[in-house]
Amino acid sequence: MKTPAFWSEPNFLSRLLKPLGAAYAFATRLRIGLGRPCKIGRPVVCIGNLTAGGTGKTPVAVAIAGLLQQAGKNPFFVSRGYGGTLKNIIVDKEKHTASEVGDEPLLLARRAPVIVNPDRVAGAQKALRSGAEVIVMDDGFQNPGLYKDLSFLVFDGGFGIGNGLSVPAGPLRENFAAGLKRAHAAIILGEDKHNLSAKIAGIPIFRGSVVPVRPEVSDTDAVAFAGIGRPEKFYASMRELGFNLVETVDFPDHHRYTELNRLIDKARGKDALLFTTAKDFVKIPTQMQKYFRVLEIEIRWEDEAALSKFILDNIR
Repeated sequence: MKTPAFWSEPNFLSRLLKPLGAAYAFATRLRIGLGRPCKIGRPVVCIGNLTAGGTGKTPVAVAIAGLLQQAGKNPFFVSRGYGGTLKNIIVDKEKHTASEVGDEPLLLARRAPVIVNPDRVAGAQKALRSGAEVIVMDDGFQNPGLYKDLSFLVFDGGFGIGNGLSVPAGPLRENFAAGLKRAHAAIILGEDKHNLSAKIAGIPIFRGSVVPVRPEVSDTDAVAFAGIGRPEKFYASMRELGFNLVETVDFPDHHRYTELNRLIDKARGKDALLFTTAKDFVKIPTQMQKYFRVLEIEIRWEDEAALSKFILDNIR
C-alpha cells in the first residue's frame, strides 16, 4: 500500500481510527510477549522498523550485509518472501521471479544468499546448513520466533513516526516506547526533521543517507513510476539528478504489474525515458526490461567505521 496522507499528522480520520490502532498495538505487544524466541547458535542481526512502509529497511540490510562481508563474515539473509509462492528455498536471482519469491528477496540476493521462509527459525536453520556465519533478517522485528542478537530500527528522518498512532490510525506497527525497549540501536536515514534523536533514548543512533547512483543518462525528460511506500522520495531523487519528470505514476507497495505496455506507450508518446526503482525493476519480465531504466540507490553512512565496529562487537 502507499502510505496514507492522514498518517503524517493527527486529524479527524486518524482520531476516528485511534481505538482500532490501540487494539492493534495491544495485540502486537501480546503476541511478542507470549513468544519464546529460539536461539540457533549463530548471531542474528535484525533490520526492522516501527513504521509501515518506506523507511529504507531493505537497502540498509544490503549495506549491513556488505559491512559483514568486508569483515570476512559470510552473511545469509532470511526473508519471509512477501507475495511469493515458494517457501524454504535459496533464492536464485537468475531463475526465480518476484511472483515466486517476492521482490525484496531478489534485491537482497544481489548482495548475499537469501533464504525465503515465513518461518524465520526454519529459514535460519537452512541458512546455517548452507554455510551462513551470520543471519541478517530483513524485517521481522515484530516476529517473536527467532532470537535476535542485534536489532536495528530504521527510521526515515523526513517522515519520523508520522502522527504517532498505530495502524490503521497511523503508521506505527507497535507502541513506539515498547519497540525501542527491544532494540539495540537505531538508524536514522536523511535529515532528522522531526527530532527523532531526542525521542530515542538509551540506545546508540547511527546516521546515513539514501544516495541515488547517477545513471549514464540524466538531465532529460522522464516518466517515473514506483510501487513503494513513499514514491515521492524516488521522484525527488530523480529531480535532484536533473531529470524533468513529465509524468509520475504511483502504484501500491509490492504491486504486481499488468500495466507495463501502457507505461511503455506513455513514455514513447512523451518522447521520454521510462524510469523505476530497483525494487520495481526486479518484477519486470526479463524480455521487457530493455524498455525500462532503473535508478539504483545506496546507503552512505555518516560514520561507517563506528557502525561496523558496533556490529562486530555485538555478534561475537
